[in-house]
Amino acid sequence: MPDTKASAKAITVRELLKSRGRVLGLKVVAGAKNLSGKITVSEINRPGLAIAGHLEQFRSERIQIIGQGEYAYCLKEEEKKVHASLQKMFAYSDIPCVIVTGGLKPLPAIKEACRKAGIPLLATSFDTSSFIRELTIFLDDKLAAITYAHGVLVSVYGLGVLIQGDSGVGKSECALELLKRGHILIADDVVEIKRRIGYMLVGNSPKNIKHYMEVRGLGIIDVELLFGIGSILDQSLIEMHVKLESVAGGTNLATYDRTGLQSSEVVILDVPVPSLRLPVTPGRNLAVLIEVASLNQRLKNQGYFTAKKFNEKLIREMGNK
Repeated sequence: MPDTKASAKAITVRELLKSRGRVLGLKVVAGAKNLSGKITVSEINRPGLAIAGHLEQFRSERIQIIGQGEYAYCLKEEEKKVHASLQKMFAYSDIPCVIVTGGLKPLPAIKEACRKAGIPLLATSFDTSSFIRELTIFLDDKLAAITYAHGVLVSVYGLGVLIQGDSGVGKSECALELLKRGHILIADDVVEIKRRIGYMLVGNSPKNIKHYMEVRGLGIIDVELLFGIGSILDQSLIEMHVKLESVAGGTNLATYDRTGLQSSEVVILDVPVPSLRLPVTPGRNLAVLIEVASLNQRLKNQGYFTAKKFNEKLIREMGNK
């Protein structure tokens, strides 16, 4: 199974400005010398009651957004009280930066509090909701939990299928047959998996081996050149897991499910993925089996479980007799 990358991911405020500063209309208002603060989570925080001094649920590790509501409170409340509340709020050492949205001009109280705390103050003309949406998408991609899996990722009838198994069991050969049948390759040998918003798993190939396959006996092949641009994708959701198992050495075939009533899962980055074990025996067309399994999984995703329906039908007929 995949091994989760242990190191915590982070980017600095400087990297954020370099990557998305122009796109998001960000400008540094204060604290240009303090842009090395680390952003470690993709979630964004609207301080709300924290500006009024209520810090019980304050999420200081997030980027702090000053929108219309917070700005209106600061204008309405006494400046001395606002400054004192901001000082308490900015006393947390892990605040990466503060961003004023909606084209609002940062108030002197906010500037002064950021300056004293050494926190970068940024401003953007984007409205708050649009800015948070775009920034969250960017941070989610950069800071997503990541793991690497040994296997092949293919899109079969639009369903992302991660094929794994022992070395030499025929993963690449199976993927090659699927390519010949019109399906799409995302990654061979090493699959990079990220957990995105909504607990979705997205798989892609490391850059140095993207669109290449290694087939035992043939060597390295360029899938795009051989099968055309329509045979490759940069990334795909991972919606099904297939494990190919060699039955050499007297493996008992009776251990494999024959009714389809049993449901199994593998957990990748805390996300459960429907899983299927397929025995590899001479004469079996694994590509066809994976095609049928993909179509069957799509039915399950739509709420139709064929094996259960058939079982319920048999029970009803037996009851009638």
